[in-house]
Amino acid sequence: MENVDTTQRQIVSTGNGFFAALDQSGGSTPKALADYGVEASRYSSDAEMFDLVHEMRTRVITNPAFDGTRILGGILFEQTMERDMLGIPTPRYLWEQKHVVPFLKVDKGLLDEESSVQLMKPIPGLDELLARAGSHGVFGTKMRSVIKDADKGGITAIVDQQFEIGAQISAAGLVPILEPEVSIKAPHKEEAEALLRDAIQAHVDALPSDAAIMLKLTIPSRPGLYTDLAADSRVLRVLALSGGYSRDEACERLAADPSMIASFSRALLQGLSDGQSDAEFNATLDEAVSAIYDASVNKTAAA
Repeated sequence: MENVDTTQRQIVSTGNGFFAALDQSGGSTPKALADYGVEASRYSSDAEMFDLVHEMRTRVITNPAFDGTRILGGILFEQTMERDMLGIPTPRYLWEQKHVVPFLKVDKGLLDEESSVQLMKPIPGLDELLARAGSHGVFGTKMRSVIKDADKGGITAIVDQQFEIGAQISAAGLVPILEPEVSIKAPHKEEAEALLRDAIQAHVDALPSDAAIMLKLTIPSRPGLYTDLAADSRVLRVLALSGGYSRDEACERLAADPSMIASFSRALLQGLSDGQSDAEFNATLDEAVSAIYDASVNKTAAA
């Protein structure tokens, strides 16, 4: 892990705060723009669409409410990594101007459902992408797959895939965030989460003592389910995804789980609009950042 910046590692593993997931890619970008008040009639090509979403992300990241006093890491889409903010490459801007550790989404989406899970599609050119990420000063990566129900074989396959690609990412000197998401609509969500924990634990137990990974997981139905994983020295942090919950519900659930901090996307951007004045935008984002920070840092007693 010689390429990993020790200051960034300390922030990621022990800092008080949360992660901002700003990594919507091609398939999810139109909805992200629509939620922001930018209708499809405002763009006629993918290039125009990505220009607009970069404007949105620039407005968020350059805002005074977005900085390292409450936000530890920011997860970027590949195009965002390659673009500038205020004339500075985005990963450098995040770290040098905001003191927020940069991460990169590397997955290319999901395969069709099989055995109640959706594995990740192949990631062609991953080594080249990881090399570019390293040259941009990116600390780690994130990749998502989805569990739809409590199928032990499917969950085993998902975790195997996450750790296999995670090893490739670690070999490139970056820290992988493994994200096997359990759908909040899973008919047997609690059972699926127990199977997932056991499968992850078996892989973590097999890692060398100096390994470094992170986990991004759905907030479990049983608070504290991932406590032992969070305490393992090889797991730098266990992050929570909002998973379709509203910000209020996601924060309420997160506040009851002492082992997790947030890595929210939709819940962070909820209420922001292209038409807001700078003052309105700042106040709305500051309210979101405050609520998510509090849920990540100030824990309530688990029921």
